[in-house]
Amino acid sequence: MTQKSKDINTKCVHQGELPVDQYKSAVSPLYFSTAFDYQDQGIDQYPRYFNTPNQIGLNQKIAALDNCEAGLVFASGMAAITTTLLGLLNAGDHMVVQNSIYGGTYNFVANHVNDFGIEYDYTNGLTATDFADKLKPNTKLLYIESPSNPMLEIVNFKAVVELARKHNVLVVIDSTMGSPVNQLPAEHGVDVIIHSATKYMSGHSDILAGTVACSAKLRDKIAKRAKMLGGNLSDLTVWLLDRSIKTMGLRVTAQNNNALAMASWLEQQPKISRVHYPGLKSHPDHELAHAQMCGFGGVVSFELDQGISAISFLNKLKLIKRATSFAGVESTALIPALTSHALLTPEQRATLGISDQLIRFSVGIETTEDLQNDIAQAL
Repeated sequence: MTQKSKDINTKCVHQGELPVDQYKSAVSPLYFSTAFDYQDQGIDQYPRYFNTPNQIGLNQKIAALDNCEAGLVFASGMAAITTTLLGLLNAGDHMVVQNSIYGGTYNFVANHVNDFGIEYDYTNGLTATDFADKLKPNTKLLYIESPSNPMLEIVNFKAVVELARKHNVLVVIDSTMGSPVNQLPAEHGVDVIIHSATKYMSGHSDILAGTVACSAKLRDKIAKRAKMLGGNLSDLTVWLLDRSIKTMGLRVTAQNNNALAMASWLEQQPKISRVHYPGLKSHPDHELAHAQMCGFGGVVSFELDQGISAISFLNKLKLIKRATSFAGVESTALIPALTSHALLTPEQRATLGISDQLIRFSVGIETTEDLQNDIAQAL
């Protein structure tokens, strides 16, 4: 298994700290101002330009966590995704998109990018060959998501990057499910790393944000579009997200351990037909995940037997909450067909393997025995 960066907790706590102020506070101050002296600073500082003091500090932390040169923090994960694609692609360009991705991204690509003159094709699978089959002379970008939401499929970073280098195209990844704690796609050559910071970076189900990490050159291209789209995060939320990230390494490690224990237990339950978790040896991508990840994440998806109502199952849970997001310290569950992938047609969901019986289970930091007892009584 890939070795976790030894200083992940140090990075979470200390990277991006603002210069010591007159009071020598242990916590970086919060700057609410939207107006700064442009002469003394030498730059035009403004929240929409992603360069206020708190934004600069958090951008540096994001870059360090993903082992990249530069970072940007956005008002949501979708703001990070859409701004990146619109910043790196022009009218007439083509991109190849992984077929098994977050429903919001799928919807944006399928229903909106053509409005900007951008062409796209979805792959038929997740291998480099599947991406190669869709390449065109005007292809400029390959878009992947690993682990995928909600099926937790794994994409081979090295193979996709090798293909991209041969054809001089960029590779962009949504690495939300992995988090910087569990995988570092930049170390495998991936050009742009996107996270919904609403998830593991926040970790408490109370912040909406997104991040981008990449080279300074690509950051400048994305930031140029971002200034016009106005998807910046407020400085108060920037400060809160910075605070939350300080415990990300500890939280995610605990969630990794709990999720593996829960996935192993779920596999033994007679009323559950299948469990999707890359940490299990039964997962088809287990060896690949073991090779390029140092932890398998806190999300487990599982299929209920046909005789069980998925809605009734969720309604009977007492400890695990029904919620549409994931990665909080509290365990949550949802039915992807009714929530995250509701905008897809039944045929599209079936192609991706997302059945009406599929439950996406975000494992928190509770005692696993309590979580097992809750699922057992609900079944």
